[in-house]
Amino acid sequence: MRKDLPAVKRVVVKIGSSLLTNNGAGLDQAALEGWVAQLARLAAEGREVLLVSSGAVACGMQRLAVKKRPRALHELQALAAVGQMGLVGAYESAFSRHGRHAAQVLLTHDDLADRGRYLNARSALRALLALGIVPVINENDTVATEEIRFGDNDTLAALVANLVEAELLIILTDQAGLYDQDPRRNASARLVSEAPAGDPAYMAMAGDAGALGRGGMRTKLTAAQKAARSGAATVIVAGREPQVLARVLAGEPLGTYLYPATSRLAARKQWLAARLAVKGRLTVDAGAARVLREAGRSLLPVGVQAVSGSFGRGEMVACVDSEGREVARGLVNYGAAELRLIMGHGSDEIESLLGYQEEAEVIHRDNLVVL
Repeated sequence: MRKDLPAVKRVVVKIGSSLLTNNGAGLDQAALEGWVAQLARLAAEGREVLLVSSGAVACGMQRLAVKKRPRALHELQALAAVGQMGLVGAYESAFSRHGRHAAQVLLTHDDLADRGRYLNARSALRALLALGIVPVINENDTVATEEIRFGDNDTLAALVANLVEAELLIILTDQAGLYDQDPRRNASARLVSEAPAGDPAYMAMAGDAGALGRGGMRTKLTAAQKAARSGAATVIVAGREPQVLARVLAGEPLGTYLYPATSRLAARKQWLAARLAVKGRLTVDAGAARVLREAGRSLLPVGVQAVSGSFGRGEMVACVDSEGREVARGLVNYGAAELRLIMGHGSDEIESLLGYQEEAEVIHRDNLVVL
């Protein structure tokens, strides 16, 4: 609940186009620097912060003096290519003033639908966080097609929260949160302070998108529902509130807090267990079986005795003991052919055996469900 937010360690923050461009008046440099200062402060406190930023198309419109958002995909892609240059440059300059590096990460839906690319994106983001770098993430509008585009960065932010197992998603918008009626049409509309994520009753309260953005309140509620699948809570809040990020993470009742119906661990287990069909089997030794069962630790190659089936990186496999009893299942970092080469060996030997190393673990504990 809100009282638990001060303990959050990993948070995804999404900033919408209407905020970044001051409702179409061009990139709001002062506002951007204010949010960067808040993000840098969170990182200095030891939190891991990821930023999902809209604004590339809107920034491109401003730079090229385009007054009306075009509808043709190729025109949007061109505007995004121009705008992304200004947007990323602004973030890099702002973060550098706080002694912190930022990294640009562009994603398409296809990157997260393909299991191998999903794990590659996850590994890259984890590496950036470990280095104290703030990833600035956006949809790759320049190469996206109608079939693979996210459609809005609220959805992207939710999928990133799933990807990195964030505890909290904060969506900064130009509204105070979710209202029980449209506040632009009804002065008696009341702010919804807390609600369960995914409750269909609240979808009827949501409004449509503004002229610059692709998503309205409805997409934010859908994003909260997606984030809840891996146990993340969501706060939808006015981005122009002073020190809004610190206040949300202090547990102050700002905006609308949408909480998952199940605990983070239970939701993660359900998500993994239902994610994919089992594609293969790893027989593990007694020591590995014990640490999997009792400690829920990662599976290392030294603990693998045999590999059955044909599977690739990122697919679901079962881990069984020497008597064939299933101990756990999870998403592998190496395909079957690679595992047959490294099984029984230490993690420090992976590179010499394969010529490269994806991860030190066969299955990371975050991608493992103990049965």
